[in-house]
Amino acid sequence: MTIIDTHSHVYLPEFDQDRETIVERADKAGIIRILMPAIDSTTHENMLEIEKHFAGKCMAMMGLHPCSVMEKYDVELGIIEQHLSKKKFVAIGETGLDFYWDLSFKDQQYEVFQQQISWALQYNIPVVIHSRNSIDECIEMIQKNQDGSLKGVFHCFSGSLQQAKKIMELGFYMGIGGVITFKNSGLDLVMKEAGLSNVILETDAPYLAPVPYRGKRNEPSYLNYVVDKLASVTTASVEEVSEITTANAQKLFSI
Repeated sequence: MTIIDTHSHVYLPEFDQDRETIVERADKAGIIRILMPAIDSTTHENMLEIEKHFAGKCMAMMGLHPCSVMEKYDVELGIIEQHLSKKKFVAIGETGLDFYWDLSFKDQQYEVFQQQISWALQYNIPVVIHSRNSIDECIEMIQKNQDGSLKGVFHCFSGSLQQAKKIMELGFYMGIGGVITFKNSGLDLVMKEAGLSNVILETDAPYLAPVPYRGKRNEPSYLNYVVDKLASVTTASVEEVSEITTANAQKLFSI
């Protein structure tokens, strides 16, 4: 069984003491790739170093997280543009809109999201979307930009069946992780109806660890709990969940 963790921040300080061990556990758990979403310029260099160190295993994205959109967002965009001109990245992101923490830069979040969508189209790579408390708004942004070639994923999808259907109609994927194992999330019922055709797997490590590790540091090897849960709520076997989601990730990210 092989799995791809399409969203994991393994370059963050939470893994500094045992990163080698974490990656070894991922290998043993069948995780063949770990895709790393960018946050902002404070973490870009470390992320790129981890990509070099685990060449072929850990693959970097480039982008600006909506929670990092502040006064000097134009400087951050300039740094991203420089990185994009120097090397190939597996995706743009994570970008999107976050209306949970702080709405001070709401308008700027839209501007930054639009710029990153434009880069995804320019470089013909997926856009990885953070949509906390903003799924409908993010869907509208994709609808506005979808010319038939825009592709990507709604990271940490936890929306309704109606929202899932809209995402699938746009040709986009849903990133499913530990939240589906949470008792009262309701995501299991949504995915039972939505199916696996537009699903990829992710951890968002070190965040959102699945049951039985909820509240603890997440890591790529825990993705097997997500696979088990998806198999239990759909008609697919564990092997089929692995095969379908891996094929989806390989298609989306061209890996």
